[in-house]
Amino acid sequence: MNIYSLSGKYQVRRIEETDLPALLQLCQSNPLFYEHCPPKPTQETLMGDLQALPPRKTMQDKYYLGFWNGDRLIAALDLILRFPNDETAFIGFFMLHKRLQGTGTASAIIQDLFAHLRTEFRFVRLGYVQTNEQSRNFWRKQGFEENGAVSETESYTIVYMNKALQID
Repeated sequence: MNIYSLSGKYQVRRIEETDLPALLQLCQSNPLFYEHCPPKPTQETLMGDLQALPPRKTMQDKYYLGFWNGDRLIAALDLILRFPNDETAFIGFFMLHKRLQGTGTASAIIQDLFAHLRTEFRFVRLGYVQTNEQSRNFWRKQGFEENGAVSETESYTIVYMNKALQID
């Protein structure tokens, strides 16, 4: 996957261990997210997120990406290709810096992602924490629909959503 073509406006590259301070600052700008999805972020939890994989996936399938405006990280996206099947890309995490929320930036990034993914995938899937109405509303605005699947963790319930992509 050519990650560099995911945005015409922002520099896109994989987030590396040296980017953890910037990623932590981005995550800390969104305390509401972590009220629904504990624990609060630390460099250690974020390092775990950089390496976390679903069953039967390898790091070659994972793209934990940063969207940079100059030297400032404005968004992060965890994308798993071909999960849970070969026709689907899975968004494991997406966060926009709090100061840019409500500006259309998140929607523009996601729409650029869809344009890129539709050349290889028929569907995008993700999960949101059931109590996080802000997240649910954002993803519905992007065209996602609940698919009836849920999973329970010790702290919260994850509701899964799908979006069909139009093939170019």
